[in-house]
Amino acid sequence: MLMQMLDEINAADGYGVLLLAQMDGVPDTLQFIVATTALDESGAGLRDKNRYIVRALGVQEHRVSVGLFKAARTFDGEDHPLLLQYNSTPTGFFFRGQPQNVEALILNIFQTYSQVFGDWRHVPDYLNLSKPLLDLFGGGGDLVGEMPAPLADALDPAFTAQGLETKQIAGEKPKEQPPQKLLLLDDSYVVAMDFSVDVLGKV
Repeated sequence: MLMQMLDEINAADGYGVLLLAQMDGVPDTLQFIVATTALDESGAGLRDKNRYIVRALGVQEHRVSVGLFKAARTFDGEDHPLLLQYNSTPTGFFFRGQPQNVEALILNIFQTYSQVFGDWRHVPDYLNLSKPLLDLFGGGGDLVGEMPAPLADALDPAFTAQGLETKQIAGEKPKEQPPQKLLLLDDSYVVAMDFSVDVLGKV
């Protein structure tokens, strides 16, 4: 049913409408109702197709806004920046040495975040906040932060370009936490262990 719902929304004339979202009585479960519609070329507006109840199981994070949306997609693995925190290897990233230009290093860190995460995550997520950034990176060496491995890999060149030594220490994913999935409805999203979809019936 999930693919049927996505196909209806992503059709050339398709739109989705998020009607209702609420936490379920079951812990970490979010349920919401999505109406699928099609644009009526006769000028009558949107024509209703189906209504679905979507249950997100094992919710890790969400940002949901009710209303009209045009695109709906699912992601798993490391296919979307929001999933890196959950599905990639947690990594401690360290540096040693004095940067040639601390301000330039910090600027490169901001730019790297933008390249890796787009608008989905921002500085100072994952950074060591025990001291101001100028003190952290100008202090001769420290823990940069605990972060997803792809971010550590992307940050490494910004540090080596400043003549700094770097080191990454890989952690372990929690064994009890299965891989997470992402449901993206335009800018609304839910990160969860799994999703179930049922048709509420023809409108």
